[in-house]
Amino acid sequence: MIRKLDLPDGGGEGLGDARLSAPSALRNRDLIAAELVRLAPARGRALEIASGTGEHVVVFAEACPGLTWQPTEPDALRRASIAAWTAAAGLPNILPPLPLDAARPGWAASHGPADLVVLVNLLHLISAPEAETLLTEVAASLAPSGIFALYGPFLRDGEATSEGDAAFHASLRAQDSAIGYKDVTDTCATLVRAGLRHVETVAMPANNLLLVFERAA
Repeated sequence: MIRKLDLPDGGGEGLGDARLSAPSALRNRDLIAAELVRLAPARGRALEIASGTGEHVVVFAEACPGLTWQPTEPDALRRASIAAWTAAAGLPNILPPLPLDAARPGWAASHGPADLVVLVNLLHLISAPEAETLLTEVAASLAPSGIFALYGPFLRDGEATSEGDAAFHASLRAQDSAIGYKDVTDTCATLVRAGLRHVETVAMPANNLLLVFERAA
């Protein structure tokens, strides 16, 4: 589901062509890419969920050249931005973006199997039932031994871990009471129920986490 929310990044700042730019993507993409180099399979198919402006996938694809990257995004303007960033990067291992609302059930059958699935900064922008659907579909889309890398802000034991997180969570809830930060324990439990194994939790800057899961071989 696409929600129109008042976010710090807005819809992404235009660069004079189809490309959009989001400050949060510029801040975290290199850090996430460094972890993917360590965690991702050397070769195979990588699926990025909610690719946004496209600023993540061009860095991820350059960092992991043995993977063929499939960006997805439900919003048409952002798909155009992804295509423009991909063209500007000139990388051969990024496919054209596909339309996908990953919060709706049933997509795993047509978008898998993937050796790596990456999701950055989406769970707090959708409802708890939508998040459960998304995570269950991700688990179903993974190939044997496939890796799921999930990045974003989370509650710990139901509480925000900083004043900034508490304020942002409250602002999201004020706009839509169904959305907001998800608890890290509940998120991990959903993925384990869906058949994945928790590999590790990586502490990232600004109180964010990178949760890493694997499907059995």
